[in-house]
Amino acid sequence: MIVLGFLATVLILNATLYSPAGFVRGYLDALSRHDADGALELAGPVPGGTASRELLTSSSLGDLADLALVSDAVDGGVHRIRYSFVSRGTPGTADFTVARAGAFLGVFDRWRFDSSPFATMELAVLNDERVSVNGHAIVSPSPNSPAPYLVFAPNGYVLTHDTTWLHADATTIKVTTPGATVPARLDVVANAAFGKEVQRQLNAYLDSCARQRVLLPSGCPFGQTIGNRIVSTPAWSIVSYPAVSIAPTAKSREWLMPSSTGTAHLLVSVRSLFDGSVSAFDENVSFTVSVRLSLLPDDSIQFAPLVD
Repeated sequence: MIVLGFLATVLILNATLYSPAGFVRGYLDALSRHDADGALELAGPVPGGTASRELLTSSSLGDLADLALVSDAVDGGVHRIRYSFVSRGTPGTADFTVARAGAFLGVFDRWRFDSSPFATMELAVLNDERVSVNGHAIVSPSPNSPAPYLVFAPNGYVLTHDTTWLHADATTIKVTTPGATVPARLDVVANAAFGKEVQRQLNAYLDSCARQRVLLPSGCPFGQTIGNRIVSTPAWSIVSYPAVSIAPTAKSREWLMPSSTGTAHLLVSVRSLFDGSVSAFDENVSFTVSVRLSLLPDDSIQFAPLVD
């Protein structure tokens, strides 16, 4: 009876816990628990190559729920296991190939993935190098160009970016097929605070230009040449400030305020070289200005007007 009971237990365990489907379920359960170490142990050797392993961590795993075995087909000793799941509220299925890898204690079957359960995410972060993947912050080694990252499959990965001056709408990348290469792109743009701060700095810069009591303020986008002789101190004021928009450049952390038009006003008394009469030059002077904006490591903005 003891022997029969032991044999029955072995058969039951080999058909459940130590079955190929049970082996895959163990891997999927580890992912659902955000247990990256447990998933790595079951997944087997991590593929070599240039792909980063930075996302093979518990903190970068998304939710995985409602796991259910769909099928287990055998061909030449290799099992093709299909599981269904729900990730980020979306149902899906994933296929795995599993082969026997000996026995545990001589009686319990051991299994291994015949093909790797990892996938590759080709991640392109546009206009910055910083990105959060399911809340796990990483820095892309090649901003504006795709960089390969190994990821667990199946899983859902939400890409976000929210820093002092920049924002990106959340992008969900669904990785369902082991061995697949999945493209991912996050478009980082200037946020409203960036625009407001640049407008503030631009206005302050133009105000400082207007305080220069000369016809051609140094380092400034506006000025006026007058053919006659001036007989009073030029007085500048800003009638309308240029509206700010912010566009990316080809260089990470460098942005551009494209050329925008404003209006200054000049008041100065002028003596005619022809008849000696004195009149007032009291006119608006239009101008254009663009600005190069660099985001420094401390998140301050380097403001550099582009003046001819």
